[in-house]
Amino acid sequence: MSASYNEMAGRLMVALDYPDAKRAKALVQQLEGIPCYMKVGMQLFYAAGPDFVKELKAQGYSVFLDVKMHDIPNTVKGGADSVTRLGVDMFNVHAGGGALMMQAAKAGAEAAVADTPGLAMPTIIAVTQLTSTSQDVMNNEIGIPGSVEDAVVRYAKLAQQAGLHGVVASSLEVGAITSACGQAFKTVIPGIRPAGADIGDQARVLTPGEAIRKGSHYLVVGRPITESPNPRQAAEQIIEEMIQA
Repeated sequence: MSASYNEMAGRLMVALDYPDAKRAKALVQQLEGIPCYMKVGMQLFYAAGPDFVKELKAQGYSVFLDVKMHDIPNTVKGGADSVTRLGVDMFNVHAGGGALMMQAAKAGAEAAVADTPGLAMPTIIAVTQLTSTSQDVMNNEIGIPGSVEDAVVRYAKLAQQAGLHGVVASSLEVGAITSACGQAFKTVIPGIRPAGADIGDQARVLTPGEAIRKGSHYLVVGRPITESPNPRQAAEQIIEEMIQA
């Protein structure tokens, strides 16, 4: 495998959006040998628990635990401590929880690392606006005025000031985030859909190649892989599109 293949595969996060460990393990088995990230979201984590994360780590995968913490700072600090001790490589919080909450998440992770020899500090990112959120929803239902891009950049700058490593956002906002926060500030991009794929409930999407060309660091892909009749082929095609970008 080429260096570019391994690099791009490592920037692909496969969303294991399944209701139980059995189905998730079947997908992981089909992708065996592809050095991608595995993303464990709320549905699977609530069903399969910490043991499933430990199993993925034992198999050598990088794990993004996508549970979007959003609570009072002390509670988030404790949650960050717990998930860091699982050995996750990345986890997230909602930027809407504010700077003190994000700082508490970092402090919780740091406490776990300090207390556990050999444990690495995870990448901590903040959710800005969900890719299912349109400007109409953001303005008229959530109550945030202005454009989605303005809200995303404001949250990204707040997350950076709080000491976090990056944000979750739409690929449409990557350029603005990079301009505001610098190239080293990580961008994790869901809502990726290969050309011709059904966009489902996503409102702001791009193809894998477009997202890479815009400077996205990580691409989160779920249904185009998990619902494909040939998940391995679907993943390989996405990685190839990333390489060609």
